[in-house]
Amino acid sequence: MELSFTRSNGEIDKLIDTLMERVDAIHHPAMIREMIISALKSGQECNYLADLKLLNNTMKEMRYTTNVFAPYRGKRKVTIFGSARTEHHEPIYQTCVRFSRKLADKGFMIITGGGPGIMQAGNEGAGSEHSFAVNIRLPFEQQPNPFMLQNPRLINYKYFFNRKVAFVKESNALAVFPGGFGTLDEAMEVFTLIQTGKTSPKPLVLIDDNDGYWDRWFDFVKECILGKGFISAEDFSIFTITRDEDEAIRVIEDFYRNYHSLRFFEARLIIRLTKELTPEQIDELENEFPEIRLPGTRIVPCAPLPEEADEPDLLKLPRISLQFDHQHYGLLVAFIRKLNLF
Repeated sequence: MELSFTRSNGEIDKLIDTLMERVDAIHHPAMIREMIISALKSGQECNYLADLKLLNNTMKEMRYTTNVFAPYRGKRKVTIFGSARTEHHEPIYQTCVRFSRKLADKGFMIITGGGPGIMQAGNEGAGSEHSFAVNIRLPFEQQPNPFMLQNPRLINYKYFFNRKVAFVKESNALAVFPGGFGTLDEAMEVFTLIQTGKTSPKPLVLIDDNDGYWDRWFDFVKECILGKGFISAEDFSIFTITRDEDEAIRVIEDFYRNYHSLRFFEARLIIRLTKELTPEQIDELENEFPEIRLPGTRIVPCAPLPEEADEPDLLKLPRISLQFDHQHYGLLVAFIRKLNLF
């Protein structure tokens, strides 16, 4: 029998309904039904055990990730990337300790990879009670650091891609310290996700050392990547480079001074705010950022859409709406920074 996601599976649909009825407290049963159908279809379609193991382990890792982070959904979080090989005595290690401690004092929680080096500095500064560790199982280098070893917010991953999802999905901001291939891989992933709109805009701060690690990287980006036309100048709005941990914290806090969150409904972009914009301020945004709107459309205040009913705690926030072109995501970050000035 070929299974379908529509309710055309006869007795199989009834059996799935009965199964969910017998399990207590199933949330969003229509979604869970699709997940069960997906598992059954995988069993029908795939006879290669390694592929089924990958699907199974991915599901289990992401389920556990959601379970660990869910109680802290209302807490602001900053993900910290950086080298596992940074030593305690190095100035950049101490910068990270101060940075994460100051963020924790302001009510943020810290997410790191849970290992040594910069990851340990992030957990050390924030303290175990304000930290998450999303650790990757490796044959070397990546044992959980002593600040997170017995922490219930320590997650051990088999797959890098699940770990990356947790780093980005659960964070309100990201800070990247100097590091090796792994650090650059994580940073470039975030650049790509923001540039393509595959994650919500969020502050990305590159915290430099005294040797100008990120300054030299920026020179390469300007000369070899922008210079060859592989990116646009607007993409520089995606990140900030600084050596000052206090400036990095200001960049993160300022990003949410008026901007709260956003939702896409096809071409329509809803931006939620903490305070209403005046008509004059909306006119200023329209004049300064015409590229992000589809031709002939305007930025307008709006009420919550019916589709936003799944986030009832946000329905009272003021909103603006615009027809976004789904191209200028770098400009969208600059647009958010501008409305935070009002």
